[in-house]
Amino acid sequence: MNDRFHPTDGELAVRPETGTGELRLDLQRRLVAEALGTALLIIAVVGSGIMASRLSTDVGMQLLENAAATAGALIGLILMFGAVSGAHFNPIVTLVDRLLGTISTRDTFLYTVAQTIGGCVGTVIANLMFSLPAAEWSTHSRSAGALWLSEVVATVGLLLVIHGCVRTGRTEAVPYAVGVWIGGAYWFTSSTSFANPAVTIARTLSNTFAGIKPSSAPMFIAMQILGAVIAFGLIRFLYPHNASEKTHD
Repeated sequence: MNDRFHPTDGELAVRPETGTGELRLDLQRRLVAEALGTALLIIAVVGSGIMASRLSTDVGMQLLENAAATAGALIGLILMFGAVSGAHFNPIVTLVDRLLGTISTRDTFLYTVAQTIGGCVGTVIANLMFSLPAAEWSTHSRSAGALWLSEVVATVGLLLVIHGCVRTGRTEAVPYAVGVWIGGAYWFTSSTSFANPAVTIARTLSNTFAGIKPSSAPMFIAMQILGAVIAFGLIRFLYPHNASEKTHD
């Protein structure tokens, strides 16, 4: 066995992702958890957006309802699946875990596929729940420098919230910290804080309040990746030692 600073892919495959995958289950179960969790997250995002637009004509109230439902769902989903797969539900979270050496390259790719498929299925379910076409390209254009900058800020903040908790030994706070951050970022970013490539892709399939036009999605994803690179550097600088490693040696 290699030392903990140079783990093999086989050893990485059974390590807890994002400091919370304590059950260390086989890959199949972890992938199902990632797909299902991302699907339920998208159902919350898109479904609450549709419901909000039907309940109120006030855009501010619609955003408040959408943000509250998303934040609450995130907390519940991370509590639900955190011990199974690490509850990433986000390719950016998985990518940074790979850069930090806590998940294998193979699992990173498979997590991303599962998250994206799960997100798209979630959008279809949300649309059908409200008697809308199962999949309909969004016409909601989101293309502007301010929105792109917002996605960088939202992504950096999300990753720092996660790893600020994990790398200081407070993994139990992750569900609440993430939920609160995303709920708040709906309001203080002009993009309403997508911060998730799988969610971005899935939201192109719903021509509703929460949708995004397919032509707007690539730049959102590019800015999210840029945010992940910046966050990785900050995590390594601000948290050079991972307190949770001491409990897994």
